[in-house]
Amino acid sequence: MKIKQILKRILFVSLSVFSTQVYAQQDPQYTQYMYNHSNINPAYVGSNQGINIFGAYRSQWVGLEGAPKTATFSVTTPLKDSGLGMGVNFVNDRLGVTNNNTLSMDLSYAIDLNYKYKLALGLKASASLLDVNFTKLDIYNPSDPLVKNDINNKFSPNIAAGMFLYSEKAYVGLSVVNLLNNFAYDKDNISLFRQRPHMYVTAGYVFDLNQDIKFKPATMIKMLQGSSLQVDLSGNFMFANKFTAGLGYRLNGAVSGLVGLQISEDIFLGYSYDADTTSLASYNSGSHEVFMRFTLFNRLKRINAPRFF
Repeated sequence: MKIKQILKRILFVSLSVFSTQVYAQQDPQYTQYMYNHSNINPAYVGSNQGINIFGAYRSQWVGLEGAPKTATFSVTTPLKDSGLGMGVNFVNDRLGVTNNNTLSMDLSYAIDLNYKYKLALGLKASASLLDVNFTKLDIYNPSDPLVKNDINNKFSPNIAAGMFLYSEKAYVGLSVVNLLNNFAYDKDNISLFRQRPHMYVTAGYVFDLNQDIKFKPATMIKMLQGSSLQVDLSGNFMFANKFTAGLGYRLNGAVSGLVGLQISEDIFLGYSYDADTTSLASYNSGSHEVFMRFTLFNRLKRINAPRFF
């Protein structure tokens, strides 16, 4: 037991140091990405009718000190029948000794390609405040230069762009976030922090198996220079437009179970659990993610079944 605790502490220090040296090379991770694309694709905003309020919390690698914890809140809406959509997103991401808060605004414009499909283009402008507190590390030498390199409220602006092709049953998204390469330096001009561009490809389709059961396979691919390709695959069933259940797989990362409940015409709740398949599996009890989506003023809610994405 003591050996395991020591190893956990070593992992915490490693996570913390790694997170500052290449911090934000990896954007926050989501298992239930298919229910809210606005964090990674500004063209998504306005694709759902009404005012959509979305909140989520993810606790990754539970039991491992310093593991990522992410809270997300967003509000998106179409602007009447103009083709425009707007959104506001807030993300708090904590990893090791780092705490990053990001506020962003999205604007999209959609055109009708035919009677089924729309194509939206979007832009995102964001501002981040980063804190790094090295005093949380178990460093036995208080005079270590690392302790003196704390970062307080480091401001970083950024932009993102995306496209979103969608219908009532299908979608394909392509986006690039962190288009600006931002750096943070310590007093010795050593880079402690860097934001790198991320490219995302998303896709999904809803199959009507019968009158009461729908099936939606979905995928998200994340590409980042210098990191391995991240591929997420999932398959979800929806029963009687009320209950969803499915499985997900993250290549070389995790196996997931997903459930959701449409508790009213306006409110949808979701939960997922990730079982880690990496070498960290021995040091954590998995990852938990919960979300709620609340829709106001949806003119079409009595006509169409609930959107599955």
